[in-house]
Amino acid sequence: MTPTDKRLNLHFVALAIGMFAIGTDSFVVAGILPSVAEDLHVDVPTSAELITAYALAYAILSPVIASVAGRASRKALLIGGLAVFVAGNIGTGLAPTFETAIAFRVVAALGGAMFTPTAAGAVVALAGPEKRATALSILFGGLSAATALGSPIGTAISGITDWRGTMMFVAAVGALAAIAVLIGLPAIPRPPAVPFKQRLSPLADARITLTLLLLLVAYSGLFVLYTYVSQVFRPATGGDGTTLAWLLFTWGAAAVVGNLFAGRLTDAFGSRIVINTAGVTAVLVFLTTPWSSRHLVSAFIAVVIWGACGWAMLVPIQHRLVGVNPAASQLSISLSSSANYIGVSLAPIVGGFLLDDVVSVNHLGLPAAAIIATGLLIGELGHRLIRRDTKVVTVAAPTPARTSGTDPRATSPSPVDRP
Repeated sequence: MTPTDKRLNLHFVALAIGMFAIGTDSFVVAGILPSVAEDLHVDVPTSAELITAYALAYAILSPVIASVAGRASRKALLIGGLAVFVAGNIGTGLAPTFETAIAFRVVAALGGAMFTPTAAGAVVALAGPEKRATALSILFGGLSAATALGSPIGTAISGITDWRGTMMFVAAVGALAAIAVLIGLPAIPRPPAVPFKQRLSPLADARITLTLLLLLVAYSGLFVLYTYVSQVFRPATGGDGTTLAWLLFTWGAAAVVGNLFAGRLTDAFGSRIVINTAGVTAVLVFLTTPWSSRHLVSAFIAVVIWGACGWAMLVPIQHRLVGVNPAASQLSISLSSSANYIGVSLAPIVGGFLLDDVVSVNHLGLPAAAIIATGLLIGELGHRLIRRDTKVVTVAAPTPARTSGTDPRATSPSPVDRP
C-alpha cells in the first residue's frame, strides 16, 4: 500500500467514525425504550416515538439539505453536521420531559442528514473511480459496525447507568468523529448543485416507485419487531440489559454478514431471487417468534436469521434501482435512503397501534410478518413491470446478424434482464 493509499484510508476512517455514531443513534434507542419510558413517565409504545421522530426527520431533511447546502464547503458541512448531531444527543440525554426529548431527537436527525449524504459524496470525490468501491465499503463499514457494536454497547451502558448515559456515549462518539474530520480530512471539491425537484424526478418511473415502496414497507415490518425487541424477547432475556445487549450484538453481527454476502449472491442469482429468499425467510422467522422468544437459545437463533436476511435485502433492492435507470442511479439511491428511514419511522407507530388494539407483545411478529409479505408482493409487481419493459425494448431493438465469429455470450441476459 502506497503512502497515498494509507492517507486516503485514514480520511475514509475519519468519516466512518461519524457513520458509526449516526448508525448507533439510529439503532440504540430500541434497546433502551423501557428505561426511557420509566424515567420520562410514559409507556413503552409512546417512548418509541423517539425512533419515529429521528427517522422521519432524517428522511425528510436529507434531500432538502442536500439541495439547500449544495454550495457550502463539504468539510464545513461535515463538521457542522456532527456538531448539530452531538448537541441533539446531549440535549436528548438531559431532557427533563418526553416532549423535550422528542425535539432534540429532531435536532440529532438534522445533524445526521447534514453528515451522511455529504460523507458519501466526499469519499467518492477523494477516492476517484479506481478506489470508489473500497472507499464506500470503509464508509458504510462504520454503519454496519454500529449494528454489531454501537447498539449493544449503548444498550449495555444503559444497563449500567441509564438511558441518559447511552445518549452521552453516542454524543461522545460524534464528538470524536468531528475531531477526526477536522484534523484528518482535506478540503473537498463541491459537487454540482442538484435542485430539489430534480432529486424527486425518479419517482415518475413506476418501476422505481414500486421498488422504493418495497423497501419502505418491508423495512417497516422488519423494524416493527426491532423497535420492541426488548419487550418481545423479554421472556428469553428475563429483562436483563446485558443479555439483551448480547442479543443485539448477535443481530448486528448477522446483519453485517448478510450485507457482505448479499452483493455476491445478487451478482450470481439476480436481485429478485435474493430479495424474495431473504424476505420469505424473515417472514417465517417472524411467524415463529411467539415460541422462539420464550427461550434464550431459540431467541439467538431467531435474531441471527432475522438480522442476516433483513440486511441481505438492502443490496439487491439498490441493485434493482440502479438497473432500472442507470442514468438516474445516484438520485434513486438517495431516495432509497429516505424510503428506508420513512419505513423505520413508521415502525413504532404501526407497532404501537398493533399492541394497543390487535395483538399482545409476544405475538407482534405475526402482523409484522404480514407487513413484510406485503412489501414482497409490491416488489413482485415492480419486477413484472421491469420484465415487461425489458421485453418491449428487446423486441424493438434490431437483431444483429450472426456470424461464425460471434461470441454466444454476447446475447446472454444482462443483470437488468433478471432484476
